[in-house]
Amino acid sequence: MQHLGAQLRRVEPGMVEIWLPYSDKVTQQQNGFHGGAMGALADIAGGYAGLTVAEPGMEVVTAEYKINFLGAYQSGTLRAVGRVLKPGRRLIVTTADVTHVDDAGKESPCALMQQTLVPVPKTY
Repeated sequence: MQHLGAQLRRVEPGMVEIWLPYSDKVTQQQNGFHGGAMGALADIAGGYAGLTVAEPGMEVVTAEYKINFLGAYQSGTLRAVGRVLKPGRRLIVTTADVTHVDDAGKESPCALMQQTLVPVPKTY
C-alpha cells in the first residue's frame, strides 16, 4: 500500500483508519478507482484492526472477505475504517467501511467489506 500512496491515519484497539488518494496507480480503464485497490484498502484496514486485538506474538492472515461496491469515483480520496466485530483466538471477524471524500470534504459510500481473519504465530 505504500507504493500506492496509502496513509495510515489512526490506530486504536479494534479500529484502524487508512486513506488512499486518487492517482493513476489506483485507477482502471475508465479512470475511476479500481475495485482491486478498494478491496486491498478494505482488506488492510480490517486486517490491521484485527491485529490490534490479536494476542501477543501473533499476526493475522485473511481467510476470506466479501465486498460490496457502492459507488465509483474519479477523484478525491478513499477513506477506509476497519473495525473488529468479534475478536477471538481462532477467528477474528472485522468489517471495513470505505467512503469517498471529495475535495470539499463531502463523504459518500464507496464499499462495504466483511472479513474473517485467522491469527497465526509470527515467523520472524
